[in-house]
Amino acid sequence: MKIKFGTDGWRAIIAKEYTVDNVMRVAEGTARWMKQRRQKKVVIGHDCRFGGEMFATAAAKVFAAHGIQVALAKGFVSTPMVSLGVVKLDADLGVVITASHNPPSYNGFKLKSKLGGPMIPKEVAEVETLIPAITVANVADTLAELVEAGSVEYVDLEGIYIKHVEDNFDLEAIRNLDVKIAYDAMYGAGKNAVARLLPDAIVLHGDDNPGFHGQAPEPIHRNLTELSELIAGDDSITIGFANDGDADRIGMYNGAGEFVDSHHILLLLLLYMGKYKEETGKVLFTFSVTDKMKNLAEHFGFDYEITKIGFKYIAEIMANEDVIVGGEESGGLAIKGHVPERDGVWIALTILEFMAKTGKSLEALIQEVYDTVGSFAFDRYDLRITQEQKMAVVDTCKNAPYKAFGKYAVQSTEFVDGTKFRFDDDRWVMIRPSGTEPVLRVYAQAPSYKEVIDILEATKAVVTA
Repeated sequence: MKIKFGTDGWRAIIAKEYTVDNVMRVAEGTARWMKQRRQKKVVIGHDCRFGGEMFATAAAKVFAAHGIQVALAKGFVSTPMVSLGVVKLDADLGVVITASHNPPSYNGFKLKSKLGGPMIPKEVAEVETLIPAITVANVADTLAELVEAGSVEYVDLEGIYIKHVEDNFDLEAIRNLDVKIAYDAMYGAGKNAVARLLPDAIVLHGDDNPGFHGQAPEPIHRNLTELSELIAGDDSITIGFANDGDADRIGMYNGAGEFVDSHHILLLLLLYMGKYKEETGKVLFTFSVTDKMKNLAEHFGFDYEITKIGFKYIAEIMANEDVIVGGEESGGLAIKGHVPERDGVWIALTILEFMAKTGKSLEALIQEVYDTVGSFAFDRYDLRITQEQKMAVVDTCKNAPYKAFGKYAVQSTEFVDGTKFRFDDDRWVMIRPSGTEPVLRVYAQAPSYKEVIDILEATKAVVTA
């Protein structure tokens, strides 16, 4: 079986394609790539998914067999903890055993660069070519003997991360906010860190459940109705947030229990960094993000760049340029002053600090964004259709683009990554196959949420006809 990395790592169904043998194959290809570059140290961690420790141990044995020093997290950690650990421990590479927001039947293998962000696409492709058909490394029988020999050492990545947060945030101001915070851990790897950093927060789904209670741990509204209802029914809760399985993504709620999507969070981050903290730099966002980011960047006089879907494209630019804010529609966001990595906990703390420093509610801060660039709404459908249907739609988008979706006539078409159909300056729909799941994603922006749903429904009717 040929192993291929997707938008964000290799992901597959546990006990089908995702097996110990295949994880060892990927680890061996990665170890060979490291040895070609005379790299000597790797940081390995796993999240809360089923089999995480077993798969991380298997990978550690392979790296050690190739003479590469392994710093192995003890217990589950978030992806940002591994990325930060690579930097703080002066390692050459990071490996995270995680399938992020994918359904619980999946697990995965992410690669992190020396700079503390996703490995760039070119290097990922190089690793792919080195993955063998079978593992040939002569691995140790037990991890204990590698620990005793010094080839593998356990490291406290969570402790390193907490210290880094304490050094970069005014936690006293955040903890003294006259607000009650609700947090949905989604049974994921952010739960321990948030409990330590925000000890008074109300926590949902913070217990151990490697199957995520059967639900994909993606922090989007349809997966967070319990959090939304909790906030809406308790007037004392003024903000809520959630992280995905490996805690590198975020979803947020205002005091009314209304979902605040990643587009609005990105705009809030840019407002805080540009206006209040007076930082400068380039603004990065993926093709599926609202055009309001372009408008706000222009308002501050910042350069901006629109990338393909996938945080790895943002991380590659962040590694070489001065970037103030970067992010994607799916909740992966990053800001200046941290590693070039998505970090859902870090972003939540930034918004909380924004509220603490200004004395404004989340709703008031969003209104400040609207006063600057105008209001808007956004949503996304994930259509589970057959592979044949999906490829037929993709082919039509590329070669004979649709002219209308219901009453919405297409005025122009863009092809950065997927296909975006513009109806006017404030309305568009975008169609793109997922790079990590067997779904067709349909995104829409419009002035009101009702119209967003109208556009999505019209598009769904056309592509599934």
